[in-house]
Amino acid sequence: MILDKVNLPCDLKCLSIDEMNLLAGEIRELIIKKVNAIGGHMAPNLGIVETTIAMHYVFNSPVDKFIFDVSHQCYPHKILTGRKDGFTVPENYLKYTGYTAPEESLHDLFKIGHTSTSVSLAVGVAKARDLQNRKENVIALIGDGSLTGGEAMEGLNNAACLGSNIIIIVNDNDMSIAENHGGIYKNLKLLRDTNGTADCNFFKSIGFDYLYVDDGNNIEKMIKALEKVKDSTHPVVVHINTLKGKGLEVAENNKEAFHWILPGTLDKKDEKVVQNTEDYTSLTTNYMLKKAKEDSSFIVVNAATPGVFGFSKEFRTKMDKQYTDVGIAEEHAVAYTSALAKMGAKPIFAVMSSFIQRAYDQLSQDLCLNSSPVTMLVYWGGISNADATHLCVFDIPLISNIPNMVYLAPTCKEEYLSMLDWAVNQTRYPVAIRVPSCELISSGVNDNTDYSILNKYEIKEKGEEIAILGLGSFFGLAQTLKDEIKKTLSINATLINPKFITGIDSELLENLKSNHSLVITLEDGVLDGGFGEKISRFYSNSDMKVINYGAMKEFTDRVSLKELYQRYHLTKELIVSDIQKILQKVR
Repeated sequence: MILDKVNLPCDLKCLSIDEMNLLAGEIRELIIKKVNAIGGHMAPNLGIVETTIAMHYVFNSPVDKFIFDVSHQCYPHKILTGRKDGFTVPENYLKYTGYTAPEESLHDLFKIGHTSTSVSLAVGVAKARDLQNRKENVIALIGDGSLTGGEAMEGLNNAACLGSNIIIIVNDNDMSIAENHGGIYKNLKLLRDTNGTADCNFFKSIGFDYLYVDDGNNIEKMIKALEKVKDSTHPVVVHINTLKGKGLEVAENNKEAFHWILPGTLDKKDEKVVQNTEDYTSLTTNYMLKKAKEDSSFIVVNAATPGVFGFSKEFRTKMDKQYTDVGIAEEHAVAYTSALAKMGAKPIFAVMSSFIQRAYDQLSQDLCLNSSPVTMLVYWGGISNADATHLCVFDIPLISNIPNMVYLAPTCKEEYLSMLDWAVNQTRYPVAIRVPSCELISSGVNDNTDYSILNKYEIKEKGEEIAILGLGSFFGLAQTLKDEIKKTLSINATLINPKFITGIDSELLENLKSNHSLVITLEDGVLDGGFGEKISRFYSNSDMKVINYGAMKEFTDRVSLKELYQRYHLTKELIVSDIQKILQKVR
């Protein structure tokens, strides 16, 4: 194998073009095998292999600096920079994260997992170099729809006037996660169709020198192009046309589905598709399709991640003009839906918990300050074993502390549908709903709650001495905890479903003082600034003891859920042990 000769980037410089082409094939085989085994980003990595080889052949990393946008296309880079054992040895498949990570290698400058950041980071790196009178190359690689992000536009705007070496490689594979959206991609297509010669050229218009490569999967062409721009004394864009998923036919033909895959996906490709049972995703899409037929003012919006919400091509086709994918632009999505609602439309903005943090200012100013009645569905919120860049535990403090926002946490199918219907049809508040990330739970009883009466909690089971508030997806934990308390401590605890994340039920909490000495809060998110702290604050000038359970404020990286639950005492046994210690002090 050629790969046996390559342990560091400098080893590439001894290879011929033919050997590098063989190396590209070997790298693809490793990526396909590993990603199919443990899951991860398949198509983005397969499409960037030749470009990565050329980058490391021409430039001198880590002296020359590579900044990968999103960095979900960094697997070839990792293989070439001393980490191939994470791809050749199955026991090491989880040794390295799926994104760039400075703690792993000097060849990784930033820990990055969100989009549209590379150009801005590269501008800062280049400016720091200039201030210190150094001469290394600074290269940003951006693609997979990332140009739709506002930060990418801001970065390009500033990079173009830097006046020194900065090289932006625009990986144009005519795709985002799904299809591309936005006017800039019309210009990219024009440039592709004219082999980069069209007079209408966005990059030139803002001040970049420009070079087009019609086949970014051709190592020889890429080497020649990069050698031309190496050591440039001014900002340059190298626009390359690549094939997403290259080398894996099923990924080439179905780029959206193979952007990121679950383990064993390739093993199942010939199996018959089994109809999924009902879950919160199908519940939501069915609701949306029905609502769209009933009301022409109803519209669904997402920011380039339709697969997260089950927005299949069939769903998008059926929704037609009542569906908008704004591209990777959460800021725009929030402002856009705010304006839609202000003018009488009924928008739902679906967003992943990890990505809504990109739009905090728009949530505060464009949405909540204007009290626009947008419905926002927050998916995947909760403690998980995700890598550090995609944690979904921070949405509760972020969203629930903005004035005018109503953030709801359903515990079952019936509550979810009731909340959804109220949110879409009311006209007073921006409403966010934390879509349960657990398996679908049905109470079998219609939820007749009047959600226009804000912050009214529901006592599900009356008890005494201890009250348990189980928020959203952690209500199930609250139920099992109540049983464990009764079994272990012979105490019949009160069980409460708060439903509202954004406020407190002062009357209910006050009444608990009469026959309770301890309140337990359970939330599937970070504690600092979260739901439980609101309860603790309410009781701060009383004798009531309060214990808040949730996640610590920390960036975890691929830590198992079991370990995190132990760390955070989120098991019924550990909580009961804590309660025993508290009660001994109280008594």
